[in-house]
Amino acid sequence: MEYRRLGTNGPLVSRIAFGNSLTAGNQLDDRAATACVRAALDAGITTFDTADAYADGRAEELLGAALAGVDRDSVVVCTKVGRGGPGSGPGALSPARIAGSLDRSLRRLGTGHIDLYQAHLYDDSTPLEDTMRAFADAVAAGKVRYVGVSEWAADEIERAAALARDLGVPLVCNQPQYSMLWRVVEAEVAPACERLGIGQLVWSPLAGGVLTGKYRPGQRPPAGSRAVAAKGGDVSIGRWRFLEDDVLEAVARVAALAGEAGLTPAQLALAWVLRGTRVTGAVIGASSPGQIARNLAAADAVLDPGLLRRIDDALGPVVVRDPELTLSRMLRARTPARTATT
Repeated sequence: MEYRRLGTNGPLVSRIAFGNSLTAGNQLDDRAATACVRAALDAGITTFDTADAYADGRAEELLGAALAGVDRDSVVVCTKVGRGGPGSGPGALSPARIAGSLDRSLRRLGTGHIDLYQAHLYDDSTPLEDTMRAFADAVAAGKVRYVGVSEWAADEIERAAALARDLGVPLVCNQPQYSMLWRVVEAEVAPACERLGIGQLVWSPLAGGVLTGKYRPGQRPPAGSRAVAAKGGDVSIGRWRFLEDDVLEAVARVAALAGEAGLTPAQLALAWVLRGTRVTGAVIGASSPGQIARNLAAADAVLDPGLLRRIDDALGPVVVRDPELTLSRMLRARTPARTATT
């Protein structure tokens, strides 16, 4: 496993992080969820991502229990505030909401501090100055070591970074959706973060499992897949049009390229996200310990320029690039049909 500094001054994180947004407390029972966390630790993964909104707090509880007994300084625990759960909606990033949610997250995770505390979606109803002061208070109290944001637009990140500098807040991370199919952050968000010394810890690198090749054009999603197994279905897969036949046909072309490269489709998708230096790490989930071991090969894979060009040719027009589709902008424009979950 390779480890990199998150942003200019952030913690050292594993290039592959483990996330439990859809598995722990939702699709998996406690024993299976714990086994996945243990497999991640055995594989050298040190970075674990969750949120107060996942499974109504149950995901944090299960992660905390799974990490019990592990040297606390050997892992980077990340969680979020501001989407779902008690107090969400207007004022989701108000100082009162942040303070209350932070204390509940600490209790559920069974820890004295959060390594990376992230603002989950932008809150138009709360002055950004108030949000950043609340984060500064959390850092000063020793409850949070580093701060990040998730699914914010470039202008929002830039304003937050300016306030963070004034307040002494270590704003080191942005957590956007990013994959071969969803490249929205490339135009504005990623360049802004690079200028500001903010690292990218991306989510959904497999496009909700679509890039594994398990979904076939003209066929129903397989039983037990994320498209049908999560409570209410996995809305992240339907965030755009990932299950439409032309997208799945393009993904099948990429799967053939993966075979030529000696990789599984999932390994190729992860290696594509991790290529170069722009992305610090990618958050993956797992429904079994074996999935983690299989996907780790992506961390060491090197993709030559010719293969990268062939991937772009195979995907063609199904790639989504429009910077207006950053989630905070979509919500601001009130287009609920295109919303996503992180």
